[in-house]
Amino acid sequence: MSEIPALPAVSREWHLLSRPVGWPEPKDFALVEAPMPEPAEGQVLVRNEYLSVDPYMRGRMSSAKSYVAPYELNEPMQGGAVGEVVVSRAEGIEPGDHVLHFGGWREYAAVDARQAVQVDPEAAPLSTYLGVLGMPGLTAYAGLLHTASFKEGDTVFVSGAAGAVGSQVGQLARLKGAARVIGSAGSDEKVALLVDEYGFNAAFNYKKGPVSQQLRAAAPDGVDVYFDNVGGDHLEAAIGALNRDGRIAICGAISVYNNTEPAPGPRNLARLIQTRGRIEGFLVGDHYDLQPQFVREVGPWVRSGELKYRETVVEGVENTLEAFLGVLRGDNTGKMIVKL
Repeated sequence: MSEIPALPAVSREWHLLSRPVGWPEPKDFALVEAPMPEPAEGQVLVRNEYLSVDPYMRGRMSSAKSYVAPYELNEPMQGGAVGEVVVSRAEGIEPGDHVLHFGGWREYAAVDARQAVQVDPEAAPLSTYLGVLGMPGLTAYAGLLHTASFKEGDTVFVSGAAGAVGSQVGQLARLKGAARVIGSAGSDEKVALLVDEYGFNAAFNYKKGPVSQQLRAAAPDGVDVYFDNVGGDHLEAAIGALNRDGRIAICGAISVYNNTEPAPGPRNLARLIQTRGRIEGFLVGDHYDLQPQFVREVGPWVRSGELKYRETVVEGVENTLEAFLGVLRGDNTGKMIVKL
């Protein structure tokens, strides 16, 4: 146990003021100065060093019923964060330790020790515990191997392939023996990154023509697995290209997150009868039992450089909102990280 050291009197934190309609706007948020939190018994006080902003957070800004509770208005928002423990009121965690937790969108957080995962900054850079070795990495691993039942020799198509999850899906498929890996992204620079650095066999810029036509050209023999981060025309195109017994894992649908009207569904769902195809949605939270296996298998690939990753780093807690909006716009290559 430790005594409280000299700390600032306040901690800045982001609050949701109103629920966005369509695209979030700065007026929906405020950066607030709050009294420095005091950890209770069983808690630790963490000085956050890196914050995560992720597409799923858009859903939490709505009051609609979903798989996770919405953000409360006029309260600090939440998200993945990693930082240094400065005060401990819990056994087993000492000041100076580093932990991964969910008290993001703020400078300091009082966190229940049971919900804090100790991480080693000597084993990997702290920011990777929010990305390639964190929730996005596990999402890729669980979605590809468990939900999509990937097997050696599959042809795999990944949308949003230059993002934190998509880039790892494609590389995992390649490392595990995919016959062909195809990715879509929103710029020529990202397309080049997928092929030249991440080892995708083919990639295309979805802004340069109909997705169905570009996918047909990139995968003339069809696809066995589609990992969906985008929805919309990408999902329809993947159904059209699906081979016999093909599998589709629905991870996200960023193309429709800011729609004010329901998006039209794929018009070709009947093709699943012909292909005996399967579509299944999943949440990473259902697969935390895979975390030890994931770290054991993927950690060495990250350390050896066989599995590459990119981070887009925005500095300053005051720029957290802009970083989040950048994720929705597709500004990031790899994981979007806020460095405090």
